[in-house]
Amino acid sequence: MKGETKEERFKRVAVKRVQRVLDSLRSLSHCSNKRMYEWNNEQLKRIWTALDKELKKCRESFENSEPEEFQF
Repeated sequence: MKGETKEERFKRVAVKRVQRVLDSLRSLSHCSNKRMYEWNNEQLKRIWTALDKELKKCRESFENSEPEEFQF
C-alpha cells in the first residue's frame, strides 16, 4: 500500500502468507485419516523431508538476510 513502511508491508504480507501455510498444513493433516487414504512410511518420510528442507531454507533466508559487503 502506498505510504506504508517496510515493517507495515512486512506485517501485512507475512500474516497472509503464514496463514496460508498453516491452512495448507491443516489440509495435509486430513490425509492422515486411514479410513479415507492409504500411505506407507516411505511416502511419509518423503513428505517430512520435503517440508523440513523448505522450512530450513526459509529459516536460513531470514537468518542470512543481511546483504554481504565487498571486502579485500
